[in-house]
Amino acid sequence: MQVIKRDGNQVAFNEVKIYEAILKAMKYGSGIVDKQIAKKIAEEIHAIVSTLPANPTIFQIETYVYLKLIENGHELTAKAYEGYRAIQAFKRETNTTDHSILGLIDLTNEEVMNENSNKNAMMASTQRDLIAGEVSKDISRRKKLPARIVQAHDEGVLHFHDMDYFMQSIFNCCLINIKDMLDNGTVINGRMIESPKSFQVACTVMTQIIAQVASSQYGGQSVDIRHLGKYLRKSREKYKVLLQDTITDEVECRKAVEALLKKELQSGVQTIQYQINTLMTTNGQSPFVTLFLNIEEEDEYVEEVVLIVKEILAQRLEGIKNEKGIYTTPTFPKLIYVLHEHNALEGGKYDEVTELAAACSAKRLYPDYISAKEMRKIYEGNVFSCMGCRSFLSPWKDEKGEYKFEGRFNQGVVSLNLPQIGIIARGNEEVFWNLLDNRLELCYEALMCRHKALLGTLSDESPIHWQHGAIARLEKGEKIDKLLMDGYSTISLGYIGLYELTKIMTGVSHTEPVGEAFALKVMKHMADTTNKWKKETGLGFGLYGSPAESLCYRFAKIDRMKFGEIKDITDKGYYTNSYHVDVREEIDAFSKLIFESQFQPISTGGCISYIEIPPVQHNLDALKQLINFIYHNIQYAEFNTKSDCCHICHYEGEMIVNDHLEWECPNCHNKDQSQMNVIRRTCGYLGGNYWNKGKTQEIKNRVLHL
Repeated sequence: MQVIKRDGNQVAFNEVKIYEAILKAMKYGSGIVDKQIAKKIAEEIHAIVSTLPANPTIFQIETYVYLKLIENGHELTAKAYEGYRAIQAFKRETNTTDHSILGLIDLTNEEVMNENSNKNAMMASTQRDLIAGEVSKDISRRKKLPARIVQAHDEGVLHFHDMDYFMQSIFNCCLINIKDMLDNGTVINGRMIESPKSFQVACTVMTQIIAQVASSQYGGQSVDIRHLGKYLRKSREKYKVLLQDTITDEVECRKAVEALLKKELQSGVQTIQYQINTLMTTNGQSPFVTLFLNIEEEDEYVEEVVLIVKEILAQRLEGIKNEKGIYTTPTFPKLIYVLHEHNALEGGKYDEVTELAAACSAKRLYPDYISAKEMRKIYEGNVFSCMGCRSFLSPWKDEKGEYKFEGRFNQGVVSLNLPQIGIIARGNEEVFWNLLDNRLELCYEALMCRHKALLGTLSDESPIHWQHGAIARLEKGEKIDKLLMDGYSTISLGYIGLYELTKIMTGVSHTEPVGEAFALKVMKHMADTTNKWKKETGLGFGLYGSPAESLCYRFAKIDRMKFGEIKDITDKGYYTNSYHVDVREEIDAFSKLIFESQFQPISTGGCISYIEIPPVQHNLDALKQLINFIYHNIQYAEFNTKSDCCHICHYEGEMIVNDHLEWECPNCHNKDQSQMNVIRRTCGYLGGNYWNKGKTQEIKNRVLHL
């Protein structure tokens, strides 16, 4: 018996292919594999088509498979099989982007427009990037990714992050080797930039490097401000030489030098702040950059570093004027301040800097805080910046046996929808653990797609990264493959909705003892799985708490459509970020930090915890107490407060979200988003261009922890 294919050709009927197709639908759809049912259906279809007067078509056979799955009680598998057929049909399409692209132009494609709260989709430059992204998604879905990965993405099994950039050989985020680039020079747009001779020039060069790096990757970047200390000292020495013959009095000369140095310090830091907030990269946004403020006592330039950190904090505290001339909170650069014994507000030498940081956090949300003491426990005694928002590198040693963090990067992320697994398992732990392993295997396959897409990339594709020091100094035409192997770069398994999963499987929040034990077991299992992948492949797999800016809404929306409204799960309109406590749960700040601290040593590929606080500008002692608590108890944490303003009545405080999910001034009831500044913690970054419905609802539901 022959089967008529879609192109009209005929091939021999093969019952095994039907059996295997059903098994794949079971495995990648519902996750419940029943080989006996698959064999039974394949045999029944063979019997049916054998009686047909003419050779069957592929379409007829697929229809029989779908109906037989329904008949045998496998509705979810039938839906998965139907979805697979639809995706295969989609992959045969020649033009699938018209609707989404036109929606961007006429401003109706809300899903893409609100995907990133730091992109203004009204602007032509941003629209150009979003349009290119839709083309990339289309080609990636039809040509670059296996149908089962596309199907899993569409059905909310997993999320293949940044598909809008997957068409190109670019990666996620990095920790720039700014020391090498400043000390040894770099090349930008084919022009050699030699090592700066002053602090002002070093700041200018650094911002140009940041812009170039941002234009050739899609995730965040971080720079360690310590490396500017050397150049502030160079400026001081320059002024000494300049004035020593003019001002003979040593004391007066020193005063003049310090006055000139202070002016240059202010100007250099202002350059960083203004440049980052006014630069527009090729992806239509300000660079996603983090400044790492780490005062190391043993650093030979520590006193210069202290001056730089204080000036950065002072200027951030003041804010930046918007177009109305009102001082507002800038969203970038993100600031991370490191807490050591000498600045943890316990009488240390640099406590005054931390007091300034506290005042800055109270008014401008940043800086966030890393505890050097707690971080060293997790990362083999090392202290280093995350890459952008929260993605952490794993310890890696070079050929000299020395730890290296700067000049490394993350290849990409695939995130797992934990609540969906719980919904399907319905409290049955045996089903849950089997299904979790099944879906982890699918995530592994998707992550390997990311890795393989970068293999063979030539250094010429991003000279600033691969040839001129941001990551490496490879030769022209050299492949980057060695930087993808042996754990040099990381690749991340993300996850979302540990709270919802625990609630479904145990009936309680993961802050309850029963729920906590289950949640920790799940986290450790995922971490063990990534460690197993790491041993098997040599690649830098890690477990990563996904920021889920738009994903919190996307997964919940898909599951609500598939499984209906489930109390405390799909009815909220969003899923909870990573391992976090439910945003509605009443819990005090100290208890929340202690509870979430136990997940950070497990989620070593990326994590951050936050607490929601009221305005504390007039109660800094409370905030300083929390900062000290962070130093002793948790690796990485941040504060969420309010720093909004209305352009109509000039009210400064909190813009509220009303019952219609509209932003509204509580003073004059202005609802025009263009006539207000609203800053909220979206994930680890701040956002200022508003959010999708799910994230807006999540922000509305947040309770105070202090």
